[in-house]
Amino acid sequence: MDNPLIKIVVTGPESTGKTEISMHLSSLLGEKYIPEYARSYVEQLDRRYTYEDVEHIASVQLKQLKDAERDTNQVIILDTFLIITKVWFQEVFKRVPDWITPVLKDSGIDLFLLCNIDLKWVEDPVRENPGSRRAYLFERYMNELEELGVPWEIVRGRGTERNVNAQKAILRHFHYLHNRIK
Repeated sequence: MDNPLIKIVVTGPESTGKTEISMHLSSLLGEKYIPEYARSYVEQLDRRYTYEDVEHIASVQLKQLKDAERDTNQVIILDTFLIITKVWFQEVFKRVPDWITPVLKDSGIDLFLLCNIDLKWVEDPVRENPGSRRAYLFERYMNELEELGVPWEIVRGRGTERNVNAQKAILRHFHYLHNRIK
């Protein structure tokens, strides 16, 4: 019997290693990785992002997932997803498009890996939430995951240890992937 398609989201506040973990897991499993669209989109803007920009980002995130579901056999690794986008809407614009929450609930994500804030903040032109905001947003994401009622785990550690902890979290939930680890 074939195993079902597994969708794993790596999420968390800014500067917590989401991209590194996503790329590591994708390489390790030899599977599809969907990069963070919000970063590349916002980087190319020559103005402050708007509500409409963030809604566009959310729409593209969903389209990327749907496309990957058609093109992938076993595992999709997403570098962020609609949890972050939903909180972004709430924090910046104080409102969320009506379609976000139902789509998030129906997305069929099998596991969220929530990156802890135990890494040093690295500033860049796109990041907005240093210091105590990181801890606040970490709590917000945790609350959103609890409310969503899906499996999730916190990923801690630095460097290789963080990647190994993410790998172990996946294997706890999907033990049959053990033979896929390269």
